[in-house]
Amino acid sequence: MVSAARIAILARRTPILFLAIVLLAIGAAGAFHVPAMAQEQPQQNRGWSLRDLLFPRRSERVEPPLDIQKAKPKPRKPRIPRAPVEPQTPIAEKAPDARIVLVVGDFMASGLAEGLDIAFADNPAVRIVARSNGSSGFVRDDFYNWPEQIKSLIETEKPAAVVVMLGSNDRQQMKVGDVREQPRSENWTKEYERRTDELGKAIATAKVPFLWVGMPAFRVPKMTSDMLAFNDIYHKAAESHGGEFVDVWDGFVDENGAFVTNGPDMNGQPVRLRADDGINVSKAGKRKLAFYTEKPLMKILGLAGPGSVAPATAPAGAPVEAPAPAAAPIVIDRTAPMLLSDPALDGGTELLGAAPPAKANPALPGEKLVIEGKAPEASPGRADDFSWPPKAEPPATAAATDTTTAITP
Repeated sequence: MVSAARIAILARRTPILFLAIVLLAIGAAGAFHVPAMAQEQPQQNRGWSLRDLLFPRRSERVEPPLDIQKAKPKPRKPRIPRAPVEPQTPIAEKAPDARIVLVVGDFMASGLAEGLDIAFADNPAVRIVARSNGSSGFVRDDFYNWPEQIKSLIETEKPAAVVVMLGSNDRQQMKVGDVREQPRSENWTKEYERRTDELGKAIATAKVPFLWVGMPAFRVPKMTSDMLAFNDIYHKAAESHGGEFVDVWDGFVDENGAFVTNGPDMNGQPVRLRADDGINVSKAGKRKLAFYTEKPLMKILGLAGPGSVAPATAPAGAPVEAPAPAAAPIVIDRTAPMLLSDPALDGGTELLGAAPPAKANPALPGEKLVIEGKAPEASPGRADDFSWPPKAEPPATAAATDTTTAITP
């Protein structure tokens, strides 16, 4: 082995050769030991060495574990804004002597009753009583016979008015005698008219005023056409027994008469009126059904307005508050419609309700031309004066012409 003194002497004599030997020794040591160290301790920080400065290597990339690579953040779904909460209508406590409105029919009548509950929620003098059967109709009288049941319901509830909405379940075969007739066949229609007439007669016999609310349109076109035919039968049955038919059709179709799921509510705001099945009505749709019904219903009950608790003509000694004295009727002066293509001879330039101007005597030249067809005479010397020999101009006109000529240089 070479001693340290010998190495020192060689370093002084041949410094370049000594430096090359040292570098080769360091390189050989790194080639044999560094990979092993890297395999044993891949994460160890060895710091900077002479080999790293002389022979730089590409830094080894440490890959993250497989489960960390797959754990990617999930994209967030956009938040759907919630529908604004409708203000709850305060429900007034009903008076003991409140007038009862009996609502009868099928599942559509149940929705109508809910809408009427909201409409008269703040009126303590009116109470809505729903006595509907969701699966009932006129066809299956063996399941529920409305002409028979209405008598006992009126005797039990003693209503001030009855509201009927029935028929959405009647698009099915009906047993007439021993034969099952197809919907809307001749015999089917005659029997259906007889049964609806019996219901109207039963309510009229009890001497209770009633409203018959018609069916709305449905999503299925065949069902919609059947409801139109049913409404004609209901209209006839109601009016023949002193009732009133309430037509709600226009509130649930578009301008072309087609079924709509969304439409304007009672305030004109766009809302969802029908359920996804195209048959049931939403909360806004129930309120719209009641909107069509409440005005004729208030007329029957004698109420002056939606929130009025007193009838328009309260009898003497009635427990309700007497109404204020009626004001004098307001006479509205109306003017007949005017065509835009007419000449201004009918007051079209005047405001609505203005008194017509007095006609001059003799009539104006314009009136003679339009009414009598007589054109006014042309002034002498005017372009449309075709008289021969020419007429003499008035003295005033001639004098003005001479003065103008004299002044001109």
